[in-house]
Amino acid sequence: MQTKAVLTLDDVNVLLDAAQKEAEANGWSVTIAVADDGGHLLGLRRLDGAAPFSAGVATEKARNAAIGRKETQVFEEMINNGRTAFATAPLQALLSGGVPVIVDGQVAGSIGISGVKPDQDVQIAKAAVASLT
Repeated sequence: MQTKAVLTLDDVNVLLDAAQKEAEANGWSVTIAVADDGGHLLGLRRLDGAAPFSAGVATEKARNAAIGRKETQVFEEMINNGRTAFATAPLQALLSGGVPVIVDGQVAGSIGISGVKPDQDVQIAKAAVASLT
């Protein structure tokens, strides 16, 4: 039987804190969602000033990064580059800003960010993931 890493509550808090720090350093109001490897929500933080709808979007970005096993930017680029049929996949928020947390080649969880420009969402997510190493 194989074993693999999973996100602990401490890991979730590290991700949430690091993402908040990156967002606040840039003056960005976002929502941060952390999910387990099955896309189930483990933590959610909506910063002051973040739009209420960003909570649902960040959650779906985290979910899709976990179950898709890749950054959600890949899905957005597939659609934007002409593979429009992928837009009918049973996923929501196929937008940049979801990043998996990979440990020893396996997805342990993910983070999703919503509230600013796509590249800024990605910047925050990647800064948070980097904080775990």
